[in-house]
Amino acid sequence: MANRWVGVTVDCVDVERVAAFWSALLDRPRGPSRPGWVYLGRREDPLPRLVFQPVTESKRGKVRLHLDVAVDDIERGIAQVAALGGRSTGERHEYEQGVVVVMADPEDHEFCLVQYY
Repeated sequence: MANRWVGVTVDCVDVERVAAFWSALLDRPRGPSRPGWVYLGRREDPLPRLVFQPVTESKRGKVRLHLDVAVDDIERGIAQVAALGGRSTGERHEYEQGVVVVMADPEDHEFCLVQYY
């Protein structure tokens, strides 16, 4: 049996807003979607799809899984996230291999911007 990773699903109160943020940040087009849901990409794409699923309750607490987004310039990446409606959490880690900044999307889903040296 061949298994392959095909997507990551994000629970959202405002599916359109959160999907638009991630679509712009990752330059990932919208694919065929179910009513009320938004899929970025297609099932047959080489990259896994991002799926935005409607829920009625807001996120509570820290998520246990997050995305890492590689950027060429960490400061420009932070500015882009802010311009798209996200924010920095203020958490930043400097490593020999690069820098990691913890960010949040418009509904406070945490993710990391990573600039490798």
